[in-house]
Order: sequence, then C-alpha cells, then structure tokens
Amino acid sequence: MSQASVLVVEDDPTLCETLCDTLEMAGYEVRTAGEGQAALNLLERHAIGMVVSDVQMRPMDGHRLLQKIKSRYPSIPVLLMTAYGSIDKAVTAMRDGAVDYLVKPFEAEALLEKVRGAILPPDGAAEFLVAEDVRTREILELARRVARSEATVMIGGESGTGKEVFARYIHRLSPRADGPFVALNCAAIPENMLEAVLFGYEKGAFTGAWQSTPGKFEQAQGGTLLLDEISEMSLALQAKLLRVLQEREVERLGGRKLIELDVRVLATSNRNLREEVAAGRFREDLFYRLNVFPLTLPPLRERQRDILPLASFLAQRHLRPGETPPELSPTAQQRLLSHGWPGNVRELENIIQRALILRSGNEILPGDLCFEIEAGGAGLPGPAAAGGGLMDDLKSVEEQMILDALKSGNGSRKDAAERLGISQRTLRYKIARLREAGVAIPG
Repeated sequence: MSQASVLVVEDDPTLCETLCDTLEMAGYEVRTAGEGQAALNLLERHAIGMVVSDVQMRPMDGHRLLQKIKSRYPSIPVLLMTAYGSIDKAVTAMRDGAVDYLVKPFEAEALLEKVRGAILPPDGAAEFLVAEDVRTREILELARRVARSEATVMIGGESGTGKEVFARYIHRLSPRADGPFVALNCAAIPENMLEAVLFGYEKGAFTGAWQSTPGKFEQAQGGTLLLDEISEMSLALQAKLLRVLQEREVERLGGRKLIELDVRVLATSNRNLREEVAAGRFREDLFYRLNVFPLTLPPLRERQRDILPLASFLAQRHLRPGETPPELSPTAQQRLLSHGWPGNVRELENIIQRALILRSGNEILPGDLCFEIEAGGAGLPGPAAAGGGLMDDLKSVEEQMILDALKSGNGSRKDAAERLGISQRTLRYKIARLREAGVAIPG
C-alpha cells in the first residue's frame, strides 16, 4: 500500500467513475461506495486516508455520514460535494468536522487541490503496517490521534507484534516527521555501556573513550527517540533517565555542560510494566512519566483478518525485482489462519521467506510452510534436522538448555539464570531472541 487511499461515496455511477479516474490518474488508490452504510463498512475493513462524499444521498445523506465518520474515525478528513451550495450548508459541514466543501460542478484540479491538502499519509509508509482487522484499525486510529501531540507514548505488546513499526508511524505523522527517528534497543546493549550510548560521553570519560561522542538523545534532537524494551534497563539507569525526561536536558558522561533537549520520547516493552513496578524491577515514577498515552498491540493470533494480507505483503517485500507475486493455495491459507503465532509478525515473515525459497511454482502450498517450532514450544530441531553445521548444533543445544532450565524452575528467570550460570540480564536477552524466533517461553 504505497499510495494514499481515497474513499469516494457517490450514488451517481457516471460521476463516481469520473471522480475515480481523476484521482487514480493523480496517483491515488481509490475505493468506492454508492451509499453511506457501504462507506462505513469499507472504513471498518480498510485503511483510508480521506473520504470524498456526496451530500444528496439516500437513505443516509452526506451530513449524517460525516457525523458517523467523525464519531468513529475523527482523524480521517472528509470532503463534501453538493449541487446545492450555500454558505449556511458549508458552515454547518465545517462545524460538523468536514475538511472542506465543494459545489458541483467543479474542475478536476479543484478536487485534487483539496485532496492533496488534507489526505493522511498512506499507511504503507510504515513498512509492516497492514491494518485489515478491526482491532488493528482501532489501534491505528489511536496512533494517528496521538501522533499530532507531544505526549510520551508507551507501546506494549508481545515480541514481534510490530511495536517499533507503530512508533515509526507515530513519528511520520507527527510535526517532527522531518526530524530524525532514533531507535535504541535497551536489551541489546550491555548494561555497562547503555548509559554512555544513551547520554553520550566526552573524550577520556572511561577507558576506550578516544573521542567525544553524542548519545542517542542528542542524535534525536528535533525528532523522536524510541526506547525499545525499556523494561530491560537497570534501576540505577532508570533514575538517570527520569531526571533527563523531567529536566529536558542531558549531560554527557565526563562532561560538565548541560545540553537542552528538544526530543519526543516513545517507549516499548513486551512486559507488563505495572507488574514490573509491583515487583520492584521498574520505577513507579518513571512508569507514570512514560505511560502518558498507552497503546497495547494485540498479538497476531487475535488479528485473524490481518494474517493473509500480511502474508501477501511480506511475500511481495521479499521477492526479487520483476518477480511475479505467488498465490497462497486455499489449504496454505488455512494453515496460516489456524497457527498460533507465538512469534507474531516476525515469525510470519520468517515462514513466508522460507516458503518463497521452497516453492516450486507460482503457488505456495502447505508443504512450503515450515512451522519449525509449534505453539506448544516443543519440536525444536535437533542437530541432525538442523543441518547447519557445528554452530547451529550448539545453538540448538543452548536453546534447549534454556527451555529446560525455565521449565525446571516453573518459569522463574532468577532460578533459570542460576542453573545456567549466567546473569539474569543475559538470560533475558537470550529469551528475547528465542521469542523473536517464535519459541514459546515457559512461565
């Protein structure tokens, strides 16, 4: 979905076709509806960037349709058209939330000018963002609304649900869209280096600091900073982060100068932060500082209507230039719909990539879909099945040891880390990688 989508609502077939031709020639994707309820049904099923609607329709006229759209999808702009123009009607339409009012007949350029000035950016700008399921559409609408503010957003959800994608989407719809988007995975940076990476450091601040280096906050000046998996941050660093967020200024390690910040902060976590606060692993004051506007992404298994569109989108994403997109056979579609998706969108992408390699024609069959690790967590491939050499064998053994340690300790990360002889932070990092691979984690 690389083009912005316009929904045209017009009960005159000839005029509807003319409007569609005008918009399609200008590069817009167009959907049509002959009356108001059909338009509302399309809005529920598809990502729409703008609605262009006639006023004189039955049984639901354009003004009533406008009111319904604004009550359900307040961020979607609506342009009304009528052959019976008057100042009073235009004022009423604008008061009810219409972005503008066109009086028929009008020139094609007049329509295009109104559309160009009001249409929302296409959802396709957000990489994985496919929103066919009603739950995804609801989250998408919330993301659109909060994007225009400066509020800190806390995005929750299981690993692989697309939290960073939604964060990028919020940035791209925000007034900071022309500024940088900087993402930092707090789980991927060693604890003793995370502070330096986040806040920056001066030359000589520590062994190996050969030159002054700006941190992620400075790199995000004028834009957005995403703190990915923020629940993996130590309590000591959480306290320092809180001060930076409160004061809106940062001091590099080894520095003496405070640097004023103009940065919007977004954060993600695959944990329940309220539970982390109750367990003493996350600061309550930082939680409330970050949780100004919470968004929780549902797992893929609860977004059934997204699965097949996502599969098609991901297949096209990984095709070679000029290659014809393959079809999913009905049985393959059913297999995708019946799978539990413990690894969410990331797992789906891996399966589609493998299917593109294994297929023998222009159709993906059930046998091309390799669900290596089923939802129950069993069935990890052994060394012989892996067929990837010594490193793959060692990786499989390590994965099984981690799962066994977690099962033995009834899911306790602390007990599992002690059994394995590694730190809890290292264990959390390895668990995160397993989740990304689609492994169901005990506890």
